[in-house]
Amino acid sequence: MRNGWDERKADRIGKVREYVDGVIGRIPDREIQKEAFVHLYGVSQACGLIAMKRGEDAELAVIAGMLHDIWRYSRMESRDHAHKGAGLVRDILIPMGLFEEWEVEKICHAVYHHSGKGICQEPFDEVLKDGDVFEHCMFDPTQEPKAKEFARFLRLRAEFGLGDGEGDRRR
Repeated sequence: MRNGWDERKADRIGKVREYVDGVIGRIPDREIQKEAFVHLYGVSQACGLIAMKRGEDAELAVIAGMLHDIWRYSRMESRDHAHKGAGLVRDILIPMGLFEEWEVEKICHAVYHHSGKGICQEPFDEVLKDGDVFEHCMFDPTQEPKAKEFARFLRLRAEFGLGDGEGDRRR
């Protein structure tokens, strides 16, 4: 450990990035490839920030954000992607041999539940849901959030001191 920095943790994030980059690189459609890159890494960064603010594990949150839609982009299938994705995430992380069992379970639990935006679950699960909503809404802040994400996005804005939406197109 150097100045409180655990080199092993940087390696874990790097290994997951290598895997995600490989999945994205195999997507034949360049527009979907770009969408996957922006979304997965955008959610990942949002999760890290939200986790730090809430006192959750930022490293695991970054990893959960990178992997939350891996089923969708690796299989090009959206139906039940959160539930199916949790199993795939387990199959990705365990063979890496870099994660404790509880860490894999924590990430998989969040991935499994990330589509249930209207339901509150474990605090770490909420980090992933909120990171996903934040990326969706900030990708183009001139667009109205989806109805199912609107209330969650307003709570995020308040939590991060981003105003009440007056003066922009979000009402």
